[in-house]
Amino acid sequence: QVTFVESGGGLVQPGGSLTLSCAASGFTLGYYAIGWFRQAPGKEREGVACVKNSDGSTNYEDSVKGRFTIARDNDKPTVYLQMNSLKPEDTAVYYCARGIYCSPIYAPDFGSWGQGTQVTVSS
Repeated sequence: QVTFVESGGGLVQPGGSLTLSCAASGFTLGYYAIGWFRQAPGKEREGVACVKNSDGSTNYEDSVKGRFTIARDNDKPTVYLQMNSLKPEDTAVYYCARGIYCSPIYAPDFGSWGQGTQVTVSS
C-alpha cells in the first residue's frame, strides 16, 4: 500500500523557517517525481515544489522561489521541504504526492496523497 506521511508543520512567526518531511512507503521512491502542495481554506490545492526522479532536478512555484528548497533521500525514503523567510500567505495544509512530471506542478497529475501537515505563519 502506497502511503505518504507528512510531518514538521507548526506555528512560526513571519520570517521564520520550518522543514517539512514526507516519509514514503509501499513503493520505490526513486521511480517517481514527488511534489509538495498546499491548500489554504477556501482555495484550491496548489503545487509549490517538485523534484524529478530521473536527475533530481527541481521546479518551484514562483511565489516560493528562493525561499523553499525541496530535496529527496531515496534511501530513507523521504522528501523534504525546507521553508525559509515564511510569510503569512504561506499558511496552509501542506501535502506530498507522487507523479511523473514536475512541470507543471499540477495537482490532478499527482496521486497517493498523504494526510497533510498544518503550517501557520503568524505573529
